[in-house]
Amino acid sequence: MSTTYDCIVAGSCVVDLLCKPVSLSQPIGAGELHLVDPIELTGGGIVSNSGITMARMGMKVAAFSYVGNDGWGPVVRNLYRSEGVDDTLLMTHPTAATSTTVVAIDSTGERSFLHCVGAPKLLDAAAFLDRIEVFARTRIFLLGYYSLLPNLEADLPRVFEAMRARGCKTALDAAGQGGAMQPLDRILPHLDVYVPSLAEAAHQTGTDDPRKIIEAYRKCGAPGIVGVKLGRRGVMLSGAAGQYVKVPVVEPPGPVVDTTGAGDSFYAGLLTGLLKGLPLDKAGRLGTAAGACCVAAVGGCTGGKSFEATARLAGI
Repeated sequence: MSTTYDCIVAGSCVVDLLCKPVSLSQPIGAGELHLVDPIELTGGGIVSNSGITMARMGMKVAAFSYVGNDGWGPVVRNLYRSEGVDDTLLMTHPTAATSTTVVAIDSTGERSFLHCVGAPKLLDAAAFLDRIEVFARTRIFLLGYYSLLPNLEADLPRVFEAMRARGCKTALDAAGQGGAMQPLDRILPHLDVYVPSLAEAAHQTGTDDPRKIIEAYRKCGAPGIVGVKLGRRGVMLSGAAGQYVKVPVVEPPGPVVDTTGAGDSFYAGLLTGLLKGLPLDKAGRLGTAAGACCVAAVGGCTGGKSFEATARLAGI
């Protein structure tokens, strides 16, 4: 069966409204008028941040999530179409709202968030298993975020197992505090790629030593690529038990203005590199370059560049 997609990205799918400059040290106040720069509208969450970044690097990407039956749903669809992300797997929930966030940004780049979780939180195993055959025509599936999908979390082992049985590789990203090792310990044997942040990984494993974190994932049966995003210290990756690859950061192509979506962009670069057949160190370097492009732009999905431009920045 011919491949339909390079990657399906599922999970958190958000409309972001970016407001700046907003003082974060003063109360908003009842009846007050706050003058700001033109308010920007963009996408957020892993579906937007990773999906759009991969599409800009030439990957054939589809979005898989819920939007609401409201005015924001068409906004999400139009954004994805304009960026070359297939929206045919994006479902409209009959009652829940589209996930939305107002991002208040002060003059230094610090942010505060007003967030409606909305429909993506209602994703469950049936949403995926009822459409399982599309994953047989997909090279890799990326889901985010572990610990923030309560209707799906307990069933993730069998969902990922079903996808891998059909030849689709699997990847997972975490968020928030990272959740617990249960049921992650049952999910890891069905993952091909798992690279959480250090804070998420430390919460899961109880250690902040990157090698010990990776060893903890291996003890749970993780068969593929595991690692830890280390912020300004780069990324540590492991392609097999006992193997460790330290990937340094890439300097951004401009001043750092917003770190939102950097981890999702890293995933986009890493998976694009792996899909293009790059060795793990170079795929990781492409990931850190994609993250560097992200932080040089306001918003989590606005800074992505072409594969060629990202690879040049990565020096590969």
